[in-house]
Amino acid sequence: MPFEIIRDDVTHVIADAIVNTANPNPVIGAGTDSAIHRAAGAGLLAAREKIGKIPVGSAAETPAFDLPAKYVLHTVSPAWVDGAHGEEALLRQSYDAALALADRLGCRSVAFPLLSSGSYGFPKDRALSVAIGAFTEFLLTHELRIILVVFGKDSYSLARGLFGDLRSFINAQYVEEAEKAEYGAPYAESIRRRRAQDTAFAQQTHIFARPKAARAEAEETFDAAPCMQAIGAGANGLEAILEKTESTFSEHLIDLLKECGEKDSDVYRRAEISRQLFNKIINKKDYQPTKSTAIQLALGLRLNLAETQKLLEKAGFALTRSSKADLVVQYFIEHGEYSIVVINTALFDCGLPLLKTGSAS
Repeated sequence: MPFEIIRDDVTHVIADAIVNTANPNPVIGAGTDSAIHRAAGAGLLAAREKIGKIPVGSAAETPAFDLPAKYVLHTVSPAWVDGAHGEEALLRQSYDAALALADRLGCRSVAFPLLSSGSYGFPKDRALSVAIGAFTEFLLTHELRIILVVFGKDSYSLARGLFGDLRSFINAQYVEEAEKAEYGAPYAESIRRRRAQDTAFAQQTHIFARPKAARAEAEETFDAAPCMQAIGAGANGLEAILEKTESTFSEHLIDLLKECGEKDSDVYRRAEISRQLFNKIINKKDYQPTKSTAIQLALGLRLNLAETQKLLEKAGFALTRSSKADLVVQYFIEHGEYSIVVINTALFDCGLPLLKTGSAS
């Protein structure tokens, strides 16, 4: 998965590299720095001392020692003053430096804490906004699994002020009973209609409306051939219906790719799916994607809501009002925001399943 956000202790995460919020000088600081040194063992400080001073916005590597990683990437991020001292630019520089270093080292995965948001006092929503921007831009041109690790009681309220009226949008749109969204009627009314339909069907067939004994006798003598002939007869028959089959998901996707005029690589990178999976989808006419993959491709193509619904329909899915996760996706599409990093962060903040980026089908 190119991007994940999880609730955990960063020292427990298995990755090629773990990013440390380092002190500029080769000493053990508070918070994450202290936790990483404690988990790595005494060898980490000795290796850090060999590096010497690290400027703010820069990064340097050491072995990870006892941590479940190959490297510790020590990046020095800024302390918050008042927002008028270039703090956000320096923080972005810290993320960029750590990501570039991970890439140079050939890392396939890297775990970040939310830099500067602890003892350095950076407001969490602003710190998160900077992280999202850095990850989104980096993933457009690189293949790296980025894990943002949040820790503590605030892990599900990181983005409270970041996504505007998302929560009010969900609350206004969400329908508690799925039947209301599917049938466009109150739950009790939908139940009444379905029961009436069942009763009418039973009466018309003359089989299911009969007593059990009579029903068994009717079933033994029932001849299906006339019914099958009736089904297949005429312009509205089954054969006629089958002849009207529309394009498959794969065929429709290929048409959309031609219309957008962009490189395939740009689309599947924005969609955060692997090249292998993308090629599998477009080369297999009857490929059936997961709902997450279909949504990700819609985001990669930057489709509007109607276009997204049509693409999902080709795979047998839809964005519905009965799913809060679907409403989150709908919210961002309507606001012209197609970054999967942003959307997955919002899903995490709402306690909802993330889009399954990477090579999942």
